[in-house]
Amino acid sequence: MMIMAEVAAFDKLEELLEMAEDLRTFVREAVVEGTAAHEVEKGVWGRVLAMGRQATGQFFRMQGDGDVGETIEMPDGEELRRLREPHQRTYRSIFGPFTLSRYVYGTREGQRIDFVPLDARLKLPESEFSYVLQDWSGTLSVEQAFARTSETLETILGLSVPVDSLERMSRKMAESVAGFRDSLRKPPVKEEGEILVVTADGKGIPMRRPADQRPVGARRKKGEKANKKQMATLGCVYTVDPKHRTAEDVVEALFRESAGKRSETPEPVALHKRVWSSLTYDEGELHVDAEAEVFVWMAREVATRRRDGQPMTCLMDGQRSLWASCAAHLPQSDVVEILDLLHATEYVWTAAYLFHPEGSEAASGFVRDRLLRILRGEVGYVIGGLRQMATKRGLPAKKREKLTKICNYLNRNRHRMRYDEYLQAGYPIASGVIEGACRHVVKDRMERSGMRWTIDGAQAMLDLRSTSINGQWTMFQTHRIRKETQRLYPKHQLPKQLTFQLIA
Repeated sequence: MMIMAEVAAFDKLEELLEMAEDLRTFVREAVVEGTAAHEVEKGVWGRVLAMGRQATGQFFRMQGDGDVGETIEMPDGEELRRLREPHQRTYRSIFGPFTLSRYVYGTREGQRIDFVPLDARLKLPESEFSYVLQDWSGTLSVEQAFARTSETLETILGLSVPVDSLERMSRKMAESVAGFRDSLRKPPVKEEGEILVVTADGKGIPMRRPADQRPVGARRKKGEKANKKQMATLGCVYTVDPKHRTAEDVVEALFRESAGKRSETPEPVALHKRVWSSLTYDEGELHVDAEAEVFVWMAREVATRRRDGQPMTCLMDGQRSLWASCAAHLPQSDVVEILDLLHATEYVWTAAYLFHPEGSEAASGFVRDRLLRILRGEVGYVIGGLRQMATKRGLPAKKREKLTKICNYLNRNRHRMRYDEYLQAGYPIASGVIEGACRHVVKDRMERSGMRWTIDGAQAMLDLRSTSINGQWTMFQTHRIRKETQRLYPKHQLPKQLTFQLIA
């Protein structure tokens, strides 16, 4: 679109210059009077905000009212008429709200507005909140409660942004995440590690009590939980370089026996971690299965990022549904399934406490010995030994039942516990990355005291927080603004030539 603007020469912006002079005077007086630095900071910042509001207001005033003539012809040949009275809209910026009065065009008064020249010229957002304010509010909201975000904006910018506005802003912004995620290109090969890792886990989110549910003050039934949680599935795909270790190295690290020792080789870093999370929910006739959604996404990541011949591992805990989803959605050829060692370790500790007192040296030695054997590839011997101990020591029925479950679990996952092979190949054997993602994405933001979520609000926060944690926030904002601008002001709907009467 070509815009021919007739701009007359205009005098200096006197009010803005006066404010700049006031700022200079303030600083000079502060030097002479020995004003405290923090008081100067506050004084300067307040004046900068006032100057920003004055400059932005002057910018809008100089744009005029968007009157480009009684009629305009659109590219498709349709003629639109200028409606009789200017229409107003609010623009809420980081410097405060502004009211814009501008002419709009349509077929006739009272009908749908077809074209607003000034909005198109300035590429105004659909919302009354500016893109900058949306960005800053979102940056704060993905890290802290909406109420706290509102307080922060009030403290720093002097703006009053209600919590419900922040919540709506969050949900609307999250609508663009899926398109942004699909637009991402694979990371540069030279920045990737040698091993491709996929991992997933689940984390509960406290949900808001439905209106037809038992009142908060009512007495719960036996076995009824106080707070209902909705399970979210988190998936992560990353690459990492191999780290070759021995079984003894791992046991020493687990029992902190290597504390103080300096490793000669640096710990490999997870590269280009991409995290996404989804809730299971029903929306009308649509049923969204969180695990299927996440594993389909991970499958796309694998298809995009995996190089020919690149080793790939699937590293998770023992949750059966996750492994079923892995088998259903991820490629099964040349994939190494690995049971998270720390998860297996918990089962060994539980077994230890069936034979020895909790916290005892005997229990610790029991675990250390069996972990060392497991890491050497002797899982079958460990399982057999546990069963023999139960018989020889006459373990009581209840403890024997617990031990049977432990042995069954280890036996069921034996093919994922070939740790001797994994260590030799340098594969990761602990799912710290996804555990950290569960804590960071969900717990640190969505499980704070008193927080309760609706399905759409929780999913929106999961999408935005994942995007932020992936280090993609700035790219996402650029993508979102570009797509919204293209939707609101498509080039084919704009006249080829408009003459704006700008105010001097």
